[in-house]
Amino acid sequence: MDPRIPRLRRKLAAIPFQPLRSHSFGEEQHKFCLRPKLAEARIAAFEAEHDILLPDAYRQFLMHIGGSGAAPFYGLMPLERCSLLVMNPRGEPGTTRGFNGTGPGAHERDLFLHIIEMGCTDVCLIAVTGPLTGRVLIGNSDGYWGPNVSSATDFLAWYERWLNHMSAGHDNRALELTSPRLRAHPNRHRMAPKI
Repeated sequence: MDPRIPRLRRKLAAIPFQPLRSHSFGEEQHKFCLRPKLAEARIAAFEAEHDILLPDAYRQFLMHIGGSGAAPFYGLMPLERCSLLVMNPRGEPGTTRGFNGTGPGAHERDLFLHIIEMGCTDVCLIAVTGPLTGRVLIGNSDGYWGPNVSSATDFLAWYERWLNHMSAGHDNRALELTSPRLRAHPNRHRMAPKI
């Protein structure tokens, strides 16, 4: 088991009770709860069905922390709801790239697993093949805005960054975190005068 696992469990358990923590978009959905951990056999069956190997840090999370639930945005999706996507081919220079479902010949391209629900056509993915394997990306499946690759080296580091930013009460646009300072700003919720 990855040595970061116990630390992540402790940090996640403490988040809901920290009065000055950040607000995480979608937290009302998962309420910082995790669903049961997944057995290695269930993960192996998913990998066999899709002819892939899940990145180790993500696999460790599923087996030792939780199978779905508490995560940025609307939370980590159950493995059976995760889908494989490929990045659209490069278009004209300067155009953004979206993501599509896999079809014939997909395994000849880099594969990404849609793991976190963000809403609309926005997607949070983990690369399962290619040079970005193990890295988390956030993008838009229609290509309205380009993919953003996290600088975190793997899923556990990315998840811990979310927990750390929440605990410290930081704003983080990429993770949709709002600090208490920003939520308390008097101009943020000012209503228009009644005429």
